[in-house]
Amino acid sequence: MTNSTAQAKPRRERRHRLSVRLWHWVNLWCLIVLLMSGLQIFNAHPALYWGSASNFDDPWLEMYAIRGADGAIQGQTALGPWTFDTTGVLGYSGSDDHASVRGFPAWITLPGYQFLTMGRLWHFFFAWLFAGAGALFALYALFSGHLKRDLWLPASQWRGLGRDVLDHLRLRFHATSGRYNGLQKLSYLGVLFVALPAMILTGLCMSPMFNAAAPWLLDLLGGRQSARSIHFIVAGSLVLFAVVHLLMVLLSGPFRQVRDMLTGGRRDVASADNERNTHHEAK
Repeated sequence: MTNSTAQAKPRRERRHRLSVRLWHWVNLWCLIVLLMSGLQIFNAHPALYWGSASNFDDPWLEMYAIRGADGAIQGQTALGPWTFDTTGVLGYSGSDDHASVRGFPAWITLPGYQFLTMGRLWHFFFAWLFAGAGALFALYALFSGHLKRDLWLPASQWRGLGRDVLDHLRLRFHATSGRYNGLQKLSYLGVLFVALPAMILTGLCMSPMFNAAAPWLLDLLGGRQSARSIHFIVAGSLVLFAVVHLLMVLLSGPFRQVRDMLTGGRRDVASADNERNTHHEAK
């Protein structure tokens, strides 16, 4: 080890820049409102199809209620050829005195009671806020160097993805000087440049005005009902991502993680470089 390496003082900088933190919290509230209002809209027609038609002949997902042999109403969820009894959760839910036939229960929809018009107003307002914030952040990531500096995977991290997956499955989290590991980067890139644009485009495809302006996109996706199905599936993947993200935060130091996302935190920039220099000189 040379004296210059040994005496190098690490440079300190924010772990999360202000723009990243703002986008993170705006996204959080937008996604919560969009999910709950979207389920309110879904409840108006709790079935999904492929293609352009919308009827109950051949849904790939459907939620409904039936009256059983004992006279009791039961909630049913059909996924392709399989049917599940989901009474109290999907199809038919609520207390004994106030139970109702509805796809998703009242506690997870916005508003809680069945009000399609209000659900659409909430959904459309926060959809535009979400899309605008996402577009601004994508431009920031491209032109500020955030994409190349913090999100892009170098060759070494591509080669180490398998190890990162195994380490996460074993709940082993390594200190990385405040930087994202390869699996984190790949997840964030997928959300930023695949899932979020897909949500926005499929959502626009359900607008008659947008269909008139860009009918080719609806044709590309296979019709309005296919766009609705893709919208629902991608929304489910974002919910899954949020759940896994929250679990990782809880397992790897929730207080520090939340504090850093609120205040920016601090990270030692030079320490990782020094480790690489030391390893190179030891060869």
